Amino acid sequence: MSLNQLAGKKAPKEILVNIEDLINSYYMKKPDLSKQESMVSFGTSGHRGTAFNGSFNEDHILAITQAVVEYRKDKVSGALFIGMDTHGLSTPAHKTALEVLAANKITTYYSLKYTPTPVISNAILTHENTDGIVVTPSHNPPEDGGFKYNSTNGGPAAEDATSWIENRANEILKNGLRDVKRIPYEEALRSEYLIEYDFITPYVEALKDVIDMDAIKCSGIKIGADALGGSGMDYYNAIKKHYGLDMTVLNDTPDFTFSFMHCDKDGKIRMDCSSPYAMAGLIELKDKYDIAFGNDTDFDRHGIVTKSKGLLNPNHYLAVAIDYLAKQRDFKGLGVGKTLVSSSMIDRVCVDNGIKVFETPVGFKWFVEPMINKEIFFGGEESAGASFLRKDQGLWSTDKDGIIMTLLSAEILAKTGIDPGEYYENLTKKFGSPVYARIDAPANFEQKKILKNLSPDDIKTTTLAGEKIEKILTVADNGAKIGGLKVVAKNGWFAIRPSGTEDVYKIYAESFIDEVHLKSIQKEAQDIVNSLF
Repeated sequence: MSLNQLAGKKAPKEILVNIEDLINSYYMKKPDLSKQESMVSFGTSGHRGTAFNGSFNEDHILAITQAVVEYRKDKVSGALFIGMDTHGLSTPAHKTALEVLAANKITTYYSLKYTPTPVISNAILTHENTDGIVVTPSHNPPEDGGFKYNSTNGGPAAEDATSWIENRANEILKNGLRDVKRIPYEEALRSEYLIEYDFITPYVEALKDVIDMDAIKCSGIKIGADALGGSGMDYYNAIKKHYGLDMTVLNDTPDFTFSFMHCDKDGKIRMDCSSPYAMAGLIELKDKYDIAFGNDTDFDRHGIVTKSKGLLNPNHYLAVAIDYLAKQRDFKGLGVGKTLVSSSMIDRVCVDNGIKVFETPVGFKWFVEPMINKEIFFGGEESAGASFLRKDQGLWSTDKDGIIMTLLSAEILAKTGIDPGEYYENLTKKFGSPVYARIDAPANFEQKKILKNLSPDDIKTTTLAGEKIEKILTVADNGAKIGGLKVVAKNGWFAIRPSGTEDVYKIYAESFIDEVHLKSIQKEAQDIVNSLF
């Protein structure tokens, strides 16, 4: 996908979404049930779509919420926690969900303030037999909406749950919503089953159990925290106040158009804190702060900006975080979870620290049970999402937590005297310097289906960029299908998989030799895709 002329530039007025039209479409448009694209579909993290094309509308949320109610019956005896992010469709979808939950007499803890994904996970884990809903499309463009279910283990629901909810929701849609129980919004708010809840205070006060907040405060480092107009804006302000940090909170006012953003590589507004184009505004300010960071809209992802290196590649920071935690915390005997499209630098760091690596398909849900069972202390995705255990090895969140990952970068600087960019440079001197890249390219529904079902037989060659192919994987270490394919040689690898949220496919590749070797790997991977379409 070539670089758009708007990449890295402030979003021009002409591309801003019309929020009034968007919300009207949410209520007025009906999904075309003859089209697969209009049906409920749970990807790696819930159902996503936009009201403009009939893929995320009131009917969808009515059906999904009713399906969640029916799924949790006889499984969950406690309350449900619900949160939302700052996308324009999140507030109306949140209202719709509350109408259904109240009508079904589900005790629900909610807030009319925005609530990050990891905060819902943390709340579930600190209350007995509860579950949750998060209304968010993550970092997707402003016109998108998202809705996901977190189970009683605090993490994204497993495939058996999401498949059941998806199938039941589509059945409800096809039956004309006649199975949906619903009461008016104002009546729902007066219901005894909806309880307004302070999510901020318990989360912020407990941060000291997972991050060395005293070290950050005592170091006096100057921090820039870019909320990117997201759901954690009030949390950063509360953290600053509660712990007395020298922290400037940027972009902490809601704006459904996200007009303050810089455009991503394709010219779209996308709150992707791992993109140097979307994060251009904070990168420009890097010399004002000792450490700076930002988060996507639901605060489950992190982007770390250092004076030494600017915006860190997410893989680089994952390797740094793992090495630091292995050396600074008492996590002896516990392993690390990584997705199979994450950097092999992580493997080398883990070997050096005597840590077992659990490699999984893409999706944080694969780390939930290993974290609960104390098999791993850290789970991280290449797309800048990760979480880890409390200092005493207790659970903190079993969903991605961008807040503790950003604060960890400040702890690293406070306690080592070097920022995470310099820390990574030290790792490369020890283990070599890999070159990693991801290519995104357009793919329709049928093409994505082909790529999701690739097999080793689709690889007709025995070499990769001049090296013998050592492994061709369609199944991860945990026995789960990866929804694509990975090819591994001694000094490089690539993986192909379709996006679960957008109409693109992705080619991930890495070389431990050089940029030329990486380009060769990418070309061979692209040739394979071209031969399939």
